Amino acid sequence: MPNHPDLDFLIHLASRSGAILREGFGKEHQIDYKSAIDIVTEVDHRSEAYLLGEIRRQFPEHRIISEETGLVQGKDCCVWYIDPLDGTVNYAHHIPIFAVSIAYVAEGQIKLGVIYEPLRDECFTAEAGKGARLNDRPIQCSKTSEMEQALLVTGFSYDVRTNPVNNLDWFAYFTLRSRGVRRIGSAAVDLGYIAAGRFDGYWELQLGSYDIAAGALIAAEAGATVTSIRGMADFLTPPASILAATPAIHDQLLQAFIGGRAE
Repeated sequence: MPNHPDLDFLIHLASRSGAILREGFGKEHQIDYKSAIDIVTEVDHRSEAYLLGEIRRQFPEHRIISEETGLVQGKDCCVWYIDPLDGTVNYAHHIPIFAVSIAYVAEGQIKLGVIYEPLRDECFTAEAGKGARLNDRPIQCSKTSEMEQALLVTGFSYDVRTNPVNNLDWFAYFTLRSRGVRRIGSAAVDLGYIAAGRFDGYWELQLGSYDIAAGALIAAEAGATVTSIRGMADFLTPPASILAATPAIHDQLLQAFIGGRAE
């Protein structure tokens, strides 16, 4: 039988990784470019090295999917999704919106999720079937049901300059039909805020599974409806997309996406 982690272990990992991010925040960083606007810092690598080291030490047989390293081979029944610094562009520009995101999947189901914002000391957590919590207090998504009263959030992929499916049309479309659309630069934080009821709906067209695995579980356990932008239950298979919102707002967002072109 495989050996499984508990939620406390993920919280411990996120806290220690968050301390690495907090210690480096506000300093000048070594920046490398993965593309014209997709960057990585030495702190991303330091945080990831800590997480990979601890997970491999405790669970050497498990598979890990991480943003910078990619795939670390292991059993496909036990998979970790980690983003050691979600919001790197914010971090590099000294903008205090970023997080560590850690999820654990067993037998194809997301079982555990933790998102930690170290500067705000906010830890969003969930265990499948047991609800979502923020700093150990139960949380629920909002009850907003009317689009014109909804505060939405989204993000853009790093190929926004070259990919015609770049989300700019949907950004404009929903801006004119909601209370507003924010773009804060961290998918993990977006989903944590959906769970806490701060945002009413979130969508993004192209991202990594490590960006959203933890947050998807946390939002769902807080009562949000979470699917791909086409309404599919599988939102982790690359290229991943996500639609997470209060049930009523999710229905309205989904109908727009299914209907096709933003006008």
